Parts: sequence; C-alpha cells; structure tokens
Amino acid sequence: MGIIEERKKLTRKIKKAKTIFLMAHKDLDLDALGSSIGMSMILKQKRKDCYLIIDDINHELGVEKVLRELEGCINIIKSEKLEQHLNPVASKNLLIILDTNKEDLVQNKNVLKQIDSKIVIDHHELGKNSIKNALMIVDTEVSSTCEMMTELIDYYDVELESYYATILLSGIVLDTNNFTLKTTPETFYSAYYLSSLGASAKKVQYLLKQDINEYTERQKLLSDIETINGKIAFTKATPYTTYRREDLAKIADTLLFFNNIEASFVIGKIGKDTIGLSARSLGAYNINKILEKLGGGGDNYNGAAKFENTTISKVEQELKKYLKEEGE
Repeated sequence: MGIIEERKKLTRKIKKAKTIFLMAHKDLDLDALGSSIGMSMILKQKRKDCYLIIDDINHELGVEKVLRELEGCINIIKSEKLEQHLNPVASKNLLIILDTNKEDLVQNKNVLKQIDSKIVIDHHELGKNSIKNALMIVDTEVSSTCEMMTELIDYYDVELESYYATILLSGIVLDTNNFTLKTTPETFYSAYYLSSLGASAKKVQYLLKQDINEYTERQKLLSDIETINGKIAFTKATPYTTYRREDLAKIADTLLFFNNIEASFVIGKIGKDTIGLSARSLGAYNINKILEKLGGGGDNYNGAAKFENTTISKVEQELKKYLKEEGE
C-alpha cells in the first residue's frame, strides 16, 4: 500500500514519539541517504528530536559528497552511541528503517532489538528475512524510497531547501537508472515537484559523477560477457581486483542496454573476504525471488547479495543453479 494511504498510521506513531532514529541499509546509496534526509526534514517540521544512524566506514562517491557537504547540518550517530540518545521513557522512542525491509541488511541489526516501536518505509519486496513487529509501509510499485518520501513531503507541504530536494532527486535518478527503469507517471511528477522546489539537475549529475580510473576498471568486466538463454547477461570479475558495491551495480545497469537482454548479473570481489552480486531486470525476471535463495534481496527490478569467506566461482555456480531453475 502507498505511503499516502498509510499516512494516518505513520502520523500516529510519529506523534507519539519524542526521539526518532533513522536507519537505512548497509553500504548507503543516494536513495537510502536521500530518503533518510527527506524524513529528517519532515520530522524537523514536526519538532522531533531526530538522529540518523550510520555505521558505514567507506562510502560511495555521491554519498561521501553529501555527507561532507551536510556535516553539522543533520544529527548523525554511530549505533554504539545509541543508548546515549535514547529517551528514558522507552515508549517515546521510534525507529524508522528506510530503503530496506531485511534484518540482515540494516546498518546494525542490534538496533532493532533496542527500540520496540518501528516503522519500515521501503520499495523492495518483502521476504522471509523481513523485519518483524514493525509498521510496514512497503510499496513495490514506486521507483525508489526517495519517491515515497517526496510524496510525503508534498502531502505535508514541508518547506524544503533546494539542496535537500536535489538529494532526493538524485536518489530517484539513481534507482531508475536515469528514468529508464521502473518509472510511472508518479515518478515523473515527483521529479517535477522536486524541481519546482529548486532541485538542480546539474547538481544531481555532480553527485552521480564517476571516477575515471574506477570507470576504466569497470569496463574490464564488459570484456567477457556470457549470455544465458539469450536473455540473461552474466559477467564476473577476476579474484585479483576489488570493486565497490556500486561499481557492480553500474555494470549490471549497463548490461540491460544490450539487445534482447532482460536481466543481468554481475559478480565481483568487494572486500578482502567478501564477494558481491548485483542484479537488474526489466521486469521479466523477479530479481528478489532469485536473490533471496542466495541470502540477498531486492525487488522485481534490482537487488544485491553479499557472501563471506567464499569464492567468485562458488557464487557463480550457486547463481547459475537458481537461474536454471527459474528458466525451467
């Protein structure tokens, strides 16, 4: 159900709370960060004490730029400092989880145990690892959590500075791959509305700018593409190169631009002992259904999974087994 339809439940929970904490998924992207900032602006208008929980040490370029430029403007804490900011009356605390509904994907899952009252605002499919005992506001029809937050900002008539509008727009641009995936008339209206508030398309491109060396490194993954059933594009990196999570996602996006390709999967090393998998679909393949079997998640159109202490080859074997099952 859409966020506007659920606004009364959302408003009641927010009204009851005194101190509100916002937490998105690990490895923040501009949709997760943008929607968190958008919610913080709503809560500011409602005069609530608000803290954004971020444990990530490394950030993708766009997120790093935003955090640097907003330093001191929003209250950011690490989860280890949570107790210092909790309201002494437990019922006055509220946790809002954005851009994920999976327990294992949040910044720190221990936070879920420390605060009883919870709301999940997300656009990804629910699954067996979804957060329990929370008000679930999940709309899989929207492009992004930033779009959901824009709807709410519009409804509440929140006064939003142009820079914050730009961050929200960048989250929509990111998750739609420049308005080519999962867009509806409402998506374009959200972009128009943010532009009317002063969102800058030029600034969005600045936030989404890429490092030329990283771009060159990513191109290597496009030199050895395998197709499955003529409709799925698959590629994997060598075990000797470490990529960022968003690098794999950008390659998966690129693969969808080839003729006849309906879905894409990219595997690569994203840490010393960590393998990442990024996937995209035009809608014919349910990415969430496939990735959930591998311990990841997403929605019909995009998703990701992360694997510890394994190899690229083993992840490839597991993925291809499930892709074969999907095609049968």
